Amino acid sequence: MPGMKFWRNNPGVWAALVAALLFGAGTPFAKLLLGPVSPWLLAGLLYLGSGAGLAIWRAVRQTQRSQVSRRDAGWLAGAVVAGGVIAPALLMWGLVTMPAAGASLLLNAEGVLTALIAWFVFRENFDRRIALGMALIVSGALVLSWPTKIELGTVLPALAVIGACLFWAIDNNLTRKVALLDASFIAMTKGLVAGAVNTAIALSLGASMPAFATTLAAAGVGLVSYGVSLMLFVVALRHLGTARTGAYFSTAPFAGAVIAVVWLGEPLTAELLIAGALMGAGVWLHLTETHDHTHTHEPLEHTHEHEHDDHHQHTHDFPVSASIRHTHIHRHVPITHSHRHFPDAHHQHHG
Repeated sequence: MPGMKFWRNNPGVWAALVAALLFGAGTPFAKLLLGPVSPWLLAGLLYLGSGAGLAIWRAVRQTQRSQVSRRDAGWLAGAVVAGGVIAPALLMWGLVTMPAAGASLLLNAEGVLTALIAWFVFRENFDRRIALGMALIVSGALVLSWPTKIELGTVLPALAVIGACLFWAIDNNLTRKVALLDASFIAMTKGLVAGAVNTAIALSLGASMPAFATTLAAAGVGLVSYGVSLMLFVVALRHLGTARTGAYFSTAPFAGAVIAVVWLGEPLTAELLIAGALMGAGVWLHLTETHDHTHTHEPLEHTHEHEHDDHHQHTHDFPVSASIRHTHIHRHVPITHSHRHFPDAHHQHHG
């Protein structure tokens, strides 16, 4: 099958799918904690668990402090503000007067908006096959979240939820700009900021902190389903680009629903089977993509971990084996060639 061997060897595909699995798994387990904890305080604790857990992990491993350039700092700050501050606030405001079922339906707009911004603002390449795959995956998510009775509430709360999706989509696209930075640093920063914002909102609305055991459980779920998941999401952005990563990540609701059926004993529904078929078809279209054409790499200077491959043929002042991964500032000279590729960090051309 054309393209299948290519994606098997691409770590971005696996990173995106596992990120979706971990994030989706967090939903049924977080649901178990909703009794003693308000939804928005729980969201804050999940994010804080993510950020604090990764901070501890980085300290234990004595991870080298990330060197962030002024330009990258701007992209990262924009992503954190958009996804960690503005989006949660808009969603919270919309949920105050809006039925949860309607909000769940509207939240599917994030994947669509992420792809549209990637395609038409940041000029990430796509074709009809990728667009159709994205449409099928989103359709599966809609099947899972479609309420038995649609109650979207008034116009302004619905617009607020869509606005939250827009800012999360902006967050995804801005994060792609810094995806070559340490993934744990990015996930830690976003987790701490989003956690602080969500917790502050919840406490300002009268929520009270739960028992220590519940808080610790929420932090643990957050570390895995938000922290580790976001780290893998960043890795996927490096290798796949924003739209394709967002498409794979849109399968998270299906992963959560399957886990709820297998582990928590919830019933297997027709909606789950239909959604699985739609998402499976969409993912298959993406996995069997064969994007191969002559393209030109413009001069580029940046820093990230790499080995000497077709795109890294620079020299050093000291011997470096071709198979050894290392990190330093390096410059890419202009090169024109043809090979199969995704819109990764080194292929950000249009077409």
